[in-house]
Amino acid sequence: MPFHLHFGADDLLRCRFAVSPLWETQEAVRILLQPHRHSYYLPWLRRVRAAAARLDLAPLRLLTPRHGYAPDFLCPPPAGPLASFEDELARVRATDPGLARAELARSLAGTPGAGESARGRAMLADPAAAVTELTGLLERAWRELLLPEWPRLRSVLEADVAFRTRQLADGGLERLLAGLHPSLSWADGTLTVDHRADHERTLDGEGVLLVPSAFTWPKMIAGFDPPWQATLVYPARGIGALWSAPRPPSPDALVRLLGTNRAALLTGLDEPASTTALAHRHGLALSSVSAHLSVLRDAGLLTSRRHGRQVLYERTRLGGDLARSEGQEER
Repeated sequence: MPFHLHFGADDLLRCRFAVSPLWETQEAVRILLQPHRHSYYLPWLRRVRAAAARLDLAPLRLLTPRHGYAPDFLCPPPAGPLASFEDELARVRATDPGLARAELARSLAGTPGAGESARGRAMLADPAAAVTELTGLLERAWRELLLPEWPRLRSVLEADVAFRTRQLADGGLERLLAGLHPSLSWADGTLTVDHRADHERTLDGEGVLLVPSAFTWPKMIAGFDPPWQATLVYPARGIGALWSAPRPPSPDALVRLLGTNRAALLTGLDEPASTTALAHRHGLALSSVSAHLSVLRDAGLLTSRRHGRQVLYERTRLGGDLARSEGQEER
């Protein structure tokens, strides 16, 4: 039972990417509330066990059916490519109570007894108060679960956007969409998503919003009815190593050539990353990382390019060959 998103000529020109801290917060909470997904995220769950124990997730649990509708207003499609969590949450706080009530009722109907429970009845009786309660809970979840890790998370998400942008330039929209997720297929101007429910939508010139996520794997989220923009939330590249232990020390020959910190920065740049993310990853001061990256770039081992408000660094072919050859020599 698939989703069908029908593109017109204008839609092909208006597909865009966005990174969303609110989406990541929502999906992180979903993982905590859905034990069948825990095995995919055990390293992260161990890291946040104490923080998660301080959160009362009962109101969100009521609105998180395993197979069903969750309120769109709690996590609207991002308005911009690099919106802050505070800006995104302000949009949720401003939700019209009538829209909130309609979406709450639809979500509660997906779980037997939820709408008749005391908490469910209270949400429907005072949707404005429900919005206030739920946004407060999302804000606490952000601060407890994701904010300490956000530089590392954001680096992975922005690196994915950079990679997909190159795919779009090299092979067009068809190649880009085909690589996002196995459930997607494209034919005759229609994007089909293998899904549990039937859904048809003509995009009417708005295009599709593409949002990489560290917390959706192995699935992909698709949908949104008007007034929301059609959105695909897909697993970002590089999430397999996101919560893994630090890389082993750089090969001795590379350390002797570049120094310990520069060698570690070069060998660790498997995906584009910002100065802030690299400083967080390697436990170095921002000023030190910036100086090392400048030296590596001047030597022709790295390139840099601006993405939004950040500068992303990635290895050149020479830098990649050097890092790989040293790793092979060590083995």
